[in-house]
Amino acid sequence: MPLARSLSATSLSGLEEWDEDFDLEDAVLFEIAWEVANKVGGIYTVIQTKARLTSEEWGENYFLVGPYVESNVRTQVELIEPTNPVMKRTIDKMNSSGCKIYFGRWLIEGSPYVVLIDVGFTAWSLDRWKSELWELCDIGVPWFDREANDAVLFGFLTAWLLGEYTAQCEDPPHVVAHFHEWLAGLGLVLCRQRQLSVATIFTTHATLLGRYLCAGNVDFYNNLAEFNVDKEAGDRQIYHRYCLERAAAHCAHVFTTVSQITAIEAEHLLKRKPDIVTPNGLNVKKFSAVHEFQNLHAQSKNRIQEFVRGHFYGHLDFNLDKCLFLFIAGRYEFSNKGADIFLEALARLNYLLRVNHSDVTVIAFFIMPARTNNFNVETLKGQAVRKQLWDTAQTVKERFGKKLYESLLVGQLPDISKMLDKEDFTIMKRAIFATQRQCQPPICTHNMLEDSSDPILNCVRRIGLFNSSADRVKIIFHPEFLSSTSPLLPMDYEEFVRGCHLGVFPSYYEPWGYTPAECTVMGIPSISTNLSGFGCFMEEHIADPSAYGIYILDRRFRGVDESCNQLTSFLFQFCKQSRRQRIIQRNRTERLSDLLDWRYLGRYYTAARHMALAKAFPDTYLYEPQEPTSTTGFRYPRPASVPPSPALSRHSSPHHSEAEDNDEEERYDEDLEAEKDRVNIRQPYTTPFKNKSPAIYGGNSNGDGVTNEKN
Repeated sequence: MPLARSLSATSLSGLEEWDEDFDLEDAVLFEIAWEVANKVGGIYTVIQTKARLTSEEWGENYFLVGPYVESNVRTQVELIEPTNPVMKRTIDKMNSSGCKIYFGRWLIEGSPYVVLIDVGFTAWSLDRWKSELWELCDIGVPWFDREANDAVLFGFLTAWLLGEYTAQCEDPPHVVAHFHEWLAGLGLVLCRQRQLSVATIFTTHATLLGRYLCAGNVDFYNNLAEFNVDKEAGDRQIYHRYCLERAAAHCAHVFTTVSQITAIEAEHLLKRKPDIVTPNGLNVKKFSAVHEFQNLHAQSKNRIQEFVRGHFYGHLDFNLDKCLFLFIAGRYEFSNKGADIFLEALARLNYLLRVNHSDVTVIAFFIMPARTNNFNVETLKGQAVRKQLWDTAQTVKERFGKKLYESLLVGQLPDISKMLDKEDFTIMKRAIFATQRQCQPPICTHNMLEDSSDPILNCVRRIGLFNSSADRVKIIFHPEFLSSTSPLLPMDYEEFVRGCHLGVFPSYYEPWGYTPAECTVMGIPSISTNLSGFGCFMEEHIADPSAYGIYILDRRFRGVDESCNQLTSFLFQFCKQSRRQRIIQRNRTERLSDLLDWRYLGRYYTAARHMALAKAFPDTYLYEPQEPTSTTGFRYPRPASVPPSPALSRHSSPHHSEAEDNDEEERYDEDLEAEKDRVNIRQPYTTPFKNKSPAIYGGNSNGDGVTNEKN
């Protein structure tokens, strides 16, 4: 089945303004998700980064609703009294009726109001509400599924909150309730069943059944129309969860997904075609200095190099200045996230680098949290040895410096042979002796609880990449979230990403893909796939993604071996780039950051809310759908400047001197290169939605947006 995309639904120039004004003064927005002030996965990033833009649009009439988790509230939320009188009466009434509702400000950009519900406080109502759910919807939730039980409690309490809020309003309210994922979906179903005066939106960031099917190694995308969804959900013991998700999708006034590929998936698995695609964005931080992000890359790279020096002590027989850092990060879903194909490609890359006698060394990091009991002793020892060597070098340097200073004071040139005495050599020999190592550098930085059955470690054993001196590809598996407080690799995730050269995310199932998006806004090239929302989005808006450092791996129309060969080719070509070419590519990648900024992508959420208001309150708001046009949307053309890939590079003369390959000899003018690329780039439509509403199915017939130069 071809994955056709509706360009008018996801192109930045594909939204026109509506003719009718939308006065949001009397409207209130509730955004409900299990990950409000509660980090579990990617939805937390969506809500957290979008909050500032939404707060600017809705002001005091924007409330986020999530679960009360005491450990998170202590560090992320400032509890206050509600300033909105209707909200205060609502919370007081619910608290007096046996609930525990908290109100405060989330300490993030935009400082949005949050309403936090303590689901455990009302757990005594669980059996009664599950019985009511069975009577209303014929959905039974088993007692042993704690997550589903929490979803029932959260759903009923959310519906109670919205119902109480509308009841406390003196005038008929215009309430929009936006629910994210199945954990919050029951609240939407109850709102419709109780006929509350609420416009509802449901967003699925990844279908439950899709995630389970892909994890089961099935040919998912070629058989979407063939699955017996009820049977598949039942076989995987998630039928009750699937029913909650499907009910929410069908009951919502507006149903959205985060990418076009997930929209196709939802149409077949949830049996409803999404009304609009709402791509995920980020808050893009622009630096006043043009090269500031390059400086940050250099600083973070130096910190990673320090870790590598310790990790490979005794086997540091490669040049760190010619070392490339690759990484994959995310949930530990070995096949879904593409760790399997990445490892196989690394084995083939290792062979290519060896037979071509390349002086490049590749270090691939796997940042995927797994079950561990502590740090690996050998890994910790490596960092201790590195620090000891540094201290020794500093001691000898101070002694050398003192003797040099005293020699110069008396007006004599120093005798270098006498500057280092026997004691200095003894200290250095002891330090060198401490670096002797009988074993190979470890693959895993931690002690795994299930070492013998761990997918990554088993695959490493199969392909034989054990960090030996002969290997040009080294592997480091870090089964823990990165943190600046770690004694091993004291870096936050953002710092680590900035220090790497390439992010590799060959996912088979990736509804959007925040990891490659984060790489892009930080100016780091990445490899994605045409089965990820991010990859499809970039293919749609960039004429030649690889020229901008966005490599799109074909996992839709190729077999696993073919995709693995293509990934190996991408990696090998990247290893052949010079330092100058990598700098050019990072600059180009960073120029795409505006494409992923919430200032642009937030307009799709605005469109969804306006559409929901028009459907729920037709007497007040008007919505006139239009047929999609043939617009191709906003596109970045192929760069006009020097190509970054060695395979595409052409020298101006048949013969070039060795100085041409010297990175220091070649001058690179970023402003000039950017100006070349900027000539034909059409910027996205930048007028913000205030009192005008976008027609979601309306497309710009000629695809033109406002043309202006990128700052």
